[in-house]
Amino acid sequence: MSRTAAILLAAGSGRRMHGAVADKILAPLADRPVFAHSAAAFLESGVADYYIIVARDQAQSIALSAYAPTPAQFVIGGKERQDSVQNALAALPADIAYVFIHDCARPLVRPEQLVALHKIVRKENAVVLAHRVVDTIKQHSDTGHLKSLDRDRLWAMETPQVFARDLVVEAYAKVAKKALRITDDAAAVELLKHPVALLENAHPNPKLTTPADLAYAEFLLAQSSA
Repeated sequence: MSRTAAILLAAGSGRRMHGAVADKILAPLADRPVFAHSAAAFLESGVADYYIIVARDQAQSIALSAYAPTPAQFVIGGKERQDSVQNALAALPADIAYVFIHDCARPLVRPEQLVALHKIVRKENAVVLAHRVVDTIKQHSDTGHLKSLDRDRLWAMETPQVFARDLVVEAYAKVAKKALRITDDAAAVELLKHPVALLENAHPNPKLTTPADLAYAEFLLAQSSA
């Protein structure tokens, strides 16, 4: 029977918090750390048989362990996000067939979304939680000219991003070979010309980047509780 792992990324530097919190992944959000929200969603969904938690250092690993789902293995992250993902992929047990990759700076992911993603990946081998772009987006050239992009075809990528294990491992090997810099896992899979399914997210799933994002997440959680 094939098993599924969840890679929970928690090693981000949080530079754009400008010192408002010591560690955004451990910052309080609705009376528990940011990390605990993602961990709880995965546990409730039941989609993962194994967890790899990517921490910044040993001290953060110890702090996260109090909220970590089990069974879990901790690995230390790299300089860039893609380095952290590669470290986690290298630590996967041999019997893992599918891999969730989730940025724990997105704490509002819902258990039912994880279940839906798990169902899709077993059919499509690659699926990303995403939302439609609502703003008018224009491409700016070096000459100062603007080009309007078709908003109906534009999507903003979120996490989790979920893949067949062999596919994402091969994709990241190609990233390393070409010495590319990527900002999400779907970009690695794109290099293999493999299609990526999208699961539209109808609920806000913001990434906590600035102090204002923490306040917004608190507001969203208070609304959902009400």
